[in-house]
Amino acid sequence: MEIMQEAVTTHIYAIYIFLAIILFNFYSVVTQKDFIKLAKRLKFMTPMYHLSNAIIMYTGAIVSAYAKNFSLTVVLMIAASIFLLVIEIKRYKKMRIIKSNELKLQEEFIPYAKKIYTIEVSVLVFVYIISKVF
Repeated sequence: MEIMQEAVTTHIYAIYIFLAIILFNFYSVVTQKDFIKLAKRLKFMTPMYHLSNAIIMYTGAIVSAYAKNFSLTVVLMIAASIFLLVIEIKRYKKMRIIKSNELKLQEEFIPYAKKIYTIEVSVLVFVYIISKVF
């Protein structure tokens, strides 16, 4: 049973790390004025984002399978993880095609990225609230 407690603890810490990465990316988008530096920073953070999301999905699957608990909350968590994965991929794809001389696209990207990170934080908070209620 101790190994399950370690899986739950890893799951919780991975969620905190995941949230910290999202908040750091949001902070970067808000404060960084140079698009090239912003793009490099977000490009560096993207693998960490996906790794922490994968750890969350993996440890969540282990805990759920061990507890033999496949409830509506677990389905919501799986859907949220997949949703976060997809919108982050869309954000990255939009960012990587912007060239250094395309100032209009760079300016349009900032509000888009802010919206994406706001949605990501909202999804995490919503899933947390639902998991505590049910």
